Amino acid sequence: MAYRSIALLAPALLLVGCSGKAEPTKASSEDAALTGPEVADQNAGAGALPAADMSAQARDAARSAALSLVGGPGAMKKAPAAQAVGGKLPTDSQVYAAARLAASPSGKGDCAQLAKYTAAWAAKLPEAFPVYPKGAVQEAAGTDEGACALRVVNFITPVPVSEVIDFYFTRAAGAGYSAQHIRQSGDDVLGGTKGDASFQVYARALPKGGSSVDLITHGG
Repeated sequence: MAYRSIALLAPALLLVGCSGKAEPTKASSEDAALTGPEVADQNAGAGALPAADMSAQARDAARSAALSLVGGPGAMKKAPAAQAVGGKLPTDSQVYAAARLAASPSGKGDCAQLAKYTAAWAAKLPEAFPVYPKGAVQEAAGTDEGACALRVVNFITPVPVSEVIDFYFTRAAGAGYSAQHIRQSGDDVLGGTKGDASFQVYARALPKGGSSVDLITHGG
């Protein structure tokens, strides 16, 4: 299954050996007031994938909105080709550094263990890293406890993986973040840091077109 629950994603926060695992909770009353990305019903049955508009019209609308967010067609940057990585990430890689900051920014504790589930976290992402325009949020979690400023959002979009990666690469570059593009275990992964802030994007193609994306940020 291309869709991956945040319940599985969070403890992998990602690749750096965190031991905690946040337990899902029901969507809060804040969800009803969430604006911006399209939000799925998180009270749906386990494994249910809420409907999202994956039509050609929706894809074109998403592309147009993404171009507007980066400043127009000429401003969209092409991400560097992905470097294939097997097994564990090198500890000196940008993606590893981003995962480490998100998992335990102070070097102590486990932010994933503190994460609470509500779609409202999708509206609390850093300005540099919004949900891809018209993306349909499936799950979201986050925490601002202690030194943590963690956001973890899964969404689906009708645009292909390459365009998702280019969008976040452009947003990262514009906001002064480093960025590394790798391919690992079937995912295109983009990640980087700026000071104590970090981002990671895990994108994979859906069987019938479009992409499933896990967006993880800390700080920013």
